[in-house]
Amino acid sequence: MDQDKRPEPESFLDLASHPQRGLLKIYLGAAAGVGKTYRMLEEAHQMRQRGVDAVIGFVETHGRAETAERALGLEIVARRRLDYRGVTIEEMDLEAILARKPEWAIVDELPHTNAPGSRHEKRWQDVAELLAAGVNVITAMNIQHLESLNEVVRRVTGIEVRETVPDAVLTRADQVINVDLSIEELRERLREGKIYPPDHVEQALKNFFKPSNLTSLRELSLREIARGLNRRREDLETLQREGGRRTFVGDRLMVGLSSNPREIAALLRKASRIAGQLNADWYAVHVETPAESVACIATANFVKLLDNINLASDLGAETVWLKSDDVVRAMVEFAREHHVAKIIVGRTTQPFWRRWFGRTVPLRLLAAAPDLDIEIAAAAAPEEKS
Repeated sequence: MDQDKRPEPESFLDLASHPQRGLLKIYLGAAAGVGKTYRMLEEAHQMRQRGVDAVIGFVETHGRAETAERALGLEIVARRRLDYRGVTIEEMDLEAILARKPEWAIVDELPHTNAPGSRHEKRWQDVAELLAAGVNVITAMNIQHLESLNEVVRRVTGIEVRETVPDAVLTRADQVINVDLSIEELRERLREGKIYPPDHVEQALKNFFKPSNLTSLRELSLREIARGLNRRREDLETLQREGGRRTFVGDRLMVGLSSNPREIAALLRKASRIAGQLNADWYAVHVETPAESVACIATANFVKLLDNINLASDLGAETVWLKSDDVVRAMVEFAREHHVAKIIVGRTTQPFWRRWFGRTVPLRLLAAAPDLDIEIAAAAAPEEKS
């Protein structure tokens, strides 16, 4: 895999001001089977009828006859075939689409992880390159794959989603369309074998497709659409008010990154959701003390710290690495210098005697920065296996 060419989540932030970037349209659903792929194919047919140059870059029918039939009559860019451990795998041929350079490309399964040997690790990175080349993209994903909702989805459904899409991708989409279906209608489609093969239906009905799960996922999907609409309305109002100039967003927040990996991922996702609700810029700040220098911390904790820094970037944070012999002083000084209004930290795991004398980082922050909003986040629930 060519890491030098791999776009980071910030690619989507850069594309926002790129004069020749492609448009991005995302069909968002609560679960498999609501009709996202079918809707994309319908739109492709409508485009072709209007004389618009639209091709299928990649569509996954999952063996659904209705979907396969709707793909007929559309130009399809042939897939790339890769040999991996004696197995031939078909992937989207990014180079072929770039060479063809259609006006619009239909690219299904946005959270998909590409096979080893592909140009990029993730399909959303392929999409970033298409957009940078001026190709408009219509794509699809389910709400459970949004990175900042990973912990929420695991708690609600008991299922850990391993393929995620950075929030920056959804935030910078030009249009997000909610594809909705009633819970009973979706479960009926499942019973009829229109979503999964017959031998998987009963297990799916009892697990992921339980009414309680679908209700929660549907609500998350609708909330995300509403957030996006509010964000776009506020941006438009700001642009109109400021004569077309974007101005500073006032409510910045930051989250502390410890070298102790416990609960940090959940803390970052919580901060990302709060930043989204406030339409705020946010920072993920790690303060390296002499006791927590690279030479002192355990290798496993250091690797986890780097993983969490990458996760923070995926969630849209600006990551900052400070060095100081006083964590609290460094965090407060950074907050004031960067106009941060809110600091989020996790609950301490330090001994009771430190808590008793107020020497934990959260308690010291409360004492040192009475002018700032300090939130001490609750620990995430224990991880469930699925």
